Amino acid sequence: MKIKYNHIISAIVLLTVSIASCKKAEVTTFNKIKIPTSSPIQPGNISGFVKGTLLTGQTYTVTGDITVKKGDTLSAQPGAIVVVKNNAQFNIQGVLNLLGSQDQPIYFNSDSNKPGTWGGFQADSAQAINIKWAHIDNTGGPDAGGSARRTIVVKGAIPVDIEDSWFTNGQDDLMGLFGAKVTILRNTISSSGSTDGEGINLKSGATGVVAYNVIFSQAGSGVKLETSTSVPFPQTEIEVYNNTIVAVGWRRGSAEPGRGTSVGVNAIGHIFNNIYVNCYHGIELFNDGDVTHTTYGNNLFYATVDTYTDLVDPTIKINIRANFYPAGAAGSARPTDLISTKIGNFDPLFVKFDGTVAAPNGFPNVNDFRLQNGSPAYGVGNAKYNQDLGAYTTDGKGNKH
Repeated sequence: MKIKYNHIISAIVLLTVSIASCKKAEVTTFNKIKIPTSSPIQPGNISGFVKGTLLTGQTYTVTGDITVKKGDTLSAQPGAIVVVKNNAQFNIQGVLNLLGSQDQPIYFNSDSNKPGTWGGFQADSAQAINIKWAHIDNTGGPDAGGSARRTIVVKGAIPVDIEDSWFTNGQDDLMGLFGAKVTILRNTISSSGSTDGEGINLKSGATGVVAYNVIFSQAGSGVKLETSTSVPFPQTEIEVYNNTIVAVGWRRGSAEPGRGTSVGVNAIGHIFNNIYVNCYHGIELFNDGDVTHTTYGNNLFYATVDTYTDLVDPTIKINIRANFYPAGAAGSARPTDLISTKIGNFDPLFVKFDGTVAAPNGFPNVNDFRLQNGSPAYGVGNAKYNQDLGAYTTDGKGNKH
């Protein structure tokens, strides 16, 4: 289905670029954009080349791959619903503007509502990506070669702004953003990666902020930072702060355990005020990362059990506390860290936590990672970022889910 949409594209592209270039960390400005009601896409079946606006309260059924050409924009108003059939994917060469609201999120899901049943947003050559208050579920369906696809993949120095959204049950990297200028704030990523895949995978000179996100039960690492083995500059440099990362890294086993946050291959990280619970490894600074310029501290590490059995090799027992900063890496505990030495010591006191250590892809997230009164995570943060630790903070800047 082709939709004619011959105006306002240039204005949206320019506005998108200006947003990425002038906004400060934690300040959401693209929610001021008025999603146009002109060039509406009529509800029903859609496929092929598409541009225009998905409308509030309307349902769209994707029957085949969607392509948004360079210079075109696909927008969505709050409350639009998209159901994807036939393992289809969105190929974004232009601009993607999914701008829902807290009371009317946008929904993307497959018709079967099962993990790994549609292709996500393949945006290698996109001009800009803006996603706010959207549910994006059950992505990662196999490509033509049978490999799981990333939920969102970008390859280029474009603005990528993803805020206040939910992502569940992907099969590979949830976000693979290579070279992008990123603002990733207050999202919830749950139970993604089948046997591999990072929650937020930033490489190839990516820059920006990852803050106030919740990442639960990811197959690989929660946040992974690398540059490139062949092109070391520009470097990847990311501020990673006030995230809550729980039960990640187990589905790959001891041969390549996942980390709460990792920094390697000439990348730079600034890692503060995060909470890591029941992760295979906590923070790992690889020796090939830019350790000299990487900074970190004021992070809380906790485990609800002393040891756990490796999922791939059940003869291996993992001492979780020994892996808060794994041996052989360049990182070590900071004086400002809160390091649990036994069960109960520096328990962050989540409002509700089922104690999950390792779980399969698609595992339901029934937890509430807000903090109870009396949590040791209150008031001990690096003040440059926040006075508190974790994704839920007392100043109102944190996760809204």
